[in-house]
Amino acid sequence: MANTKIRAVFFDFMGTCLDWHSGAIKVLPQIIAESDRSKLALEWRHDYFDATNARLAANEPPENIDLTLRKTLDALLEKHPEHKHLFDDHTKYRCIVAWHSMPAWPEVPQAIEQLKAVGYEVFVFANGTTRLQLDLCKSSGLTFNMLFSSELLGVYKPAPKSYRKTLELANVTPEESVMVAAHTNDVRGAKEAGMKTVYIHRWTDDINEDMEVIRKENDFFLEDMRSLAEVIGRL
Repeated sequence: MANTKIRAVFFDFMGTCLDWHSGAIKVLPQIIAESDRSKLALEWRHDYFDATNARLAANEPPENIDLTLRKTLDALLEKHPEHKHLFDDHTKYRCIVAWHSMPAWPEVPQAIEQLKAVGYEVFVFANGTTRLQLDLCKSSGLTFNMLFSSELLGVYKPAPKSYRKTLELANVTPEESVMVAAHTNDVRGAKEAGMKTVYIHRWTDDINEDMEVIRKENDFFLEDMRSLAEVIGRL
């Protein structure tokens, strides 16, 4: 049964809904040991967040995510000269394109369909380009009422403006909205905007955060989305 106070559920996409790690290690050169590919992928993802946070702190507009990924990949390889020779331009291109085709975590499709079935509107609210989000919907099979990208909004999450603009465009109040994310910055920004928050713990994300602190900061802390519709019904 739907919570009649809540109308809209906003999802971060990469990491929260999508298993980016599996897709990334498949496209990295297979001659590299899987454990090292995993470390490279996690470091690349961390560096991407650092790059977007730096642009936000400098009050710079969102950059095309493909360009940010290429810059951070180049910088990553400078830190790992033992792997640099394995990445020619074509390999780098394949690594960037792979971010447009990531699978959903196994329980996510059913969780989103359950939310829609009981009457909630569901949205993507994530950094990146609209083209990226369209491609990821195709690769994951996930469908939403609307996709809100940092490109469309003109600002990165977790800037307060990004939350205000998204809620305005969806024509919902913060009190009618829930942010679902696997990133502390996303849920903290949502909480400051007056939204309810559900944190989804993914081993691939927030790897340096204290989960016990995060557990206390949010309305709900979940290990996956299987009970998402139930907990939103209790908000």
